[in-house]
Amino acid sequence: MRTIRIFDTTLRDGEQSPGASMNVDEKLLVARQLARLGVDIIEAGFAFSSKGDFEAVRRIAEEVDGPVICSLARAREGDIRAAWDALRNAPRKRIHTFHSTSDIHLQYQYRISRDEALKRSVEMVRFARSLVDDVEFSPMDATRTDVDFLCEVTQAVIEAGAGTVNIPDTVGYTIPEEFGRLFKTLRTRVSNIDKAVLSMHCHNDLGLAVSNALSAVLNGAGQVECTINGIGERAGNCSMEEVVMALRTRTDFFEADTNITTTEFLRTSRLVSKITGIPVQPNKAIVGDNAFAHEAGIHTDGLLKERTTYEIIRPESVGFSRIHIVLGKHSGRHAFKSRLAELGYTLSDEEIDRAFERFKELADRKKEVYDEELETLVSDGVSRTGQVYRLEDLSVSSGMGRTPEARVRILTPSGPEEKKATGDGPVDAAYRAIAEITKTQSKLQKFEVKAITGGTDALGEVTVVLEQGEVTARGHGADTDIIVAAAKAYLSAINRLRATAGESGTGMP
Repeated sequence: MRTIRIFDTTLRDGEQSPGASMNVDEKLLVARQLARLGVDIIEAGFAFSSKGDFEAVRRIAEEVDGPVICSLARAREGDIRAAWDALRNAPRKRIHTFHSTSDIHLQYQYRISRDEALKRSVEMVRFARSLVDDVEFSPMDATRTDVDFLCEVTQAVIEAGAGTVNIPDTVGYTIPEEFGRLFKTLRTRVSNIDKAVLSMHCHNDLGLAVSNALSAVLNGAGQVECTINGIGERAGNCSMEEVVMALRTRTDFFEADTNITTTEFLRTSRLVSKITGIPVQPNKAIVGDNAFAHEAGIHTDGLLKERTTYEIIRPESVGFSRIHIVLGKHSGRHAFKSRLAELGYTLSDEEIDRAFERFKELADRKKEVYDEELETLVSDGVSRTGQVYRLEDLSVSSGMGRTPEARVRILTPSGPEEKKATGDGPVDAAYRAIAEITKTQSKLQKFEVKAITGGTDALGEVTVVLEQGEVTARGHGADTDIIVAAAKAYLSAINRLRATAGESGTGMP
């Protein structure tokens, strides 16, 4: 039984999803959960790309124990040095450098020859290896690279010190049989392949990322690069929960497994969804709300008699066993802190205090608070860290035959500001007032509302997507008052626009 390494790139490639940018505290929260999940390597970011990414990599390297912490770097000395500077205090660290190898990239993007691409790749792997013991190299657009040249590059970078060679299907072009054959070719023709771990990084443009990854595993790959919920730019990346559960469920076929604690999947999925504002589709494999729902009569009849008739995975094995907690307005800080610890959250005393204050406010309006709502309180609080604009007060008036009106007070860098506005509805009125205060020029592209739990007193969750120029940003807000939740979501997105506008998004697709 082989153990396949799980290389998580949610915080790097996953964050390249339009509007999915995270602040440093949000990345740290996700990284801690990824460590609890048991991933082998966390690609914490692209240290050279921005001050925010550098700080996120640095803090994760210093504060998250367990996994190897990795930073991406182009095959440039400045990128690799920045990665080293951010990673230097990590007990276990890796520099992941890359260079395109396909003729289409070399001719039209880099405008260099194969020989020059090979030389740069080798020199930068050697430079990275002089700084850290663990170096990974990716020949970008490998699946459209000439096979002879790919074998030559792979052998050369291993000789230069790369301990992992990752084969990226950068544009989601390959087919499972073809991808498996490529790995078999590399294992056969690269004479020093036994000195490195072969990895893959699959994009989902044709909906084949997981299938391609599994085909690579069958043909000798020892590492899978993936993201939680399969997020990533364009159609996304290989979904970690899907590839891991395929290996775990069919060990008889793959003769391989991972070190992942699968009971943490649902919690991790929901945390990433809340922080990025990217919802999980109900029929998403493994972590979707309907993943274990059965309605057809013949299915439910079989399940009542024997679960294995229609369930190949126990819902509990991926975290679906729901515990209705008994926290309410009379619950104390100790009980609250203990429950958060059971849910996997490691927070500072200051963060606990802020979360407990929000919990008490919610408990005053609800009889019972559920785990999902606690998780939302924590992620919502972290998302608000460092925000420029904060909602201080909101009141609306509307009704049949009345023009909806909203009064909004926001804390801005220059102090509190208050505006009134009218609109087509109470949310529209509130958004007009907020737009006037913040002077945003963004356009609202998406507005989604859902209840986190059942009941008329449930915490409501609103996700919005704003677009300003070429920049998009998602915002998330939660409250028992859906108008307040909508206002929080709008301000969250505006704050993200301010944070992401002007930052470089350069990275390995």
